[in-house]
Amino acid sequence: MKLRALEPSDAGAVWRWQGDPEVMRWMNDGYAQSLAAVGKRLEERPRNAYGEVLYGIEVLADAALIGLVRLRDAEPETGCAELDIYIGEKEYWGRGYATDAMRTMCRYGFEKMRLHKISLTVVTENHAAHHLYRKVGFTEEGRLRQVFRRDGRWYDMFTMGLLEGELRT
Repeated sequence: MKLRALEPSDAGAVWRWQGDPEVMRWMNDGYAQSLAAVGKRLEERPRNAYGEVLYGIEVLADAALIGLVRLRDAEPETGCAELDIYIGEKEYWGRGYATDAMRTMCRYGFEKMRLHKISLTVVTENHAAHHLYRKVGFTEEGRLRQVFRRDGRWYDMFTMGLLEGELRT
């Protein structure tokens, strides 16, 4: 697995993932966008910088783009950032790619960006993601009550954090 910058040519995969209800089950998916709009967004996206770093997750064996990982809202004054990740290609679920990408991105955040803390939120019912985050060292820090709506039901979210030095390899 490697992390790489996104290209406008990745729009088809990103658009397909965003239209897949199973992939987007526990994520805020916003409003549907056209393939052209996703392509334009990737084309006009500013280059990676301290405030936001977005990478595609690529499988080395076949160079397949399988997901995205991002550190956002990074602030040098506080040394904190938020992490988002998902694997869009379902045939790669459960094969360790998300774990590897999480560890790689967290190491990048701590070593290159000099972050002190990386945070994330996860829907309490998203057991696979919750397990992954705990496995790499994230700790539950709180619970946001009824902040995620899916299928007519409100769900809680956990807030989780990882401090520099807590990453499990």
